[in-house]
Amino acid sequence: MILYFVAGEASGDARGAELIRSLRERREGIEFRGFGGPQMAALAGPGAVHDWIGRAAVLGIIDVVKNYAYFRRQFAVALEEIAREKPDAVVLIDYPGFNLRLAAALKKSGTGAKVIDYISPQVWAWNRGRIPKMARVLDLMICIFPFEKPLYEQSGLKTVFVGHPMLDSLAQKRAEGGREDNLLGLFPGSREREVRKIFPVMLEAAGLLGQTRAGLRIEASAASGAMRVQMEEIARRYPGVRCEVRVTTSHELMQRATVGMVASGTATLEAAYFGLPFVLLYKAAWLTFLIGRRLVKVKWLGMPNILADREVVREFLQEEARPEPIATEVGKLLGDAETRAAFQGNLRSVIARLGEPGASGRAAAAILAALGA
Repeated sequence: MILYFVAGEASGDARGAELIRSLRERREGIEFRGFGGPQMAALAGPGAVHDWIGRAAVLGIIDVVKNYAYFRRQFAVALEEIAREKPDAVVLIDYPGFNLRLAAALKKSGTGAKVIDYISPQVWAWNRGRIPKMARVLDLMICIFPFEKPLYEQSGLKTVFVGHPMLDSLAQKRAEGGREDNLLGLFPGSREREVRKIFPVMLEAAGLLGQTRAGLRIEASAASGAMRVQMEEIARRYPGVRCEVRVTTSHELMQRATVGMVASGTATLEAAYFGLPFVLLYKAAWLTFLIGRRLVKVKWLGMPNILADREVVREFLQEEARPEPIATEVGKLLGDAETRAAFQGNLRSVIARLGEPGASGRAAAAILAALGA
């Protein structure tokens, strides 16, 4: 059996690696090919998976346009490899801009491979009218949020809800010890463009809090050593703010901090899982934001709020992401233990909606069942 995977971001690489392990536990002799990141490449074997994450993980329409020629070449490579390798299934992991076009091209070419999507693109947020089109090019949708299943099934697309894989990966990262008093955690994201826009706002807001709250300590998590260097350079522009920047400590910091400021993205669900009271920040290039605002059809940006269908976590987006109101909101959380406790209760309710642990195992079982294996 040959399975061809395509993942284009670090989170997709992690999910792909989990899926490879779960598939191997259930069936021996599966060969893996495709595009992914270092985790998938290490598991698949030498030369089997192209590690393209460093180039593929772009943000927004502007970056996509700048890298159009590169993506076009990789698209052609994927089609050629699938035609040559003749995999039993092509498993597309998130990354909808590339993967949904690839699914359509595969159906048009008449490949005999099953086309399976793992981790639904958020078309329910920005273009539900696309779901019937997806049903025509996909054989199976494996989704991780409970509200997605009925949306896809209405279009006739076979859909399986497996729960969120985060529940397994984060359970292994629970740390001993409690929260530290007066510790503010800053989580500005993993992409350079995000960090340049969001981290300065976080630092300014933290500086305002430090003026009124004695003993406040500030710690930020960087996604890599290179990102740490950039964040420390930004922090030096704010000499009145003493912020320690540490590398790849986001999950540990989420469990130690009293409160946090978190850039929109996967980290918001991670913070919710660890029970961190926080506010959500998001700033993007104006063109990207304006186009996104026209397309997005949900009330909230943060997944905790989407799952709760209300603003459990206060969102500060674009022009509203200013230091003064952010500092005021975070100050309320810092200053009132009962408010934090209520916040954490809401977060527990949100996480309960994600189902039970074991998502990758259920996803692997669904893939093998679709192949009659």
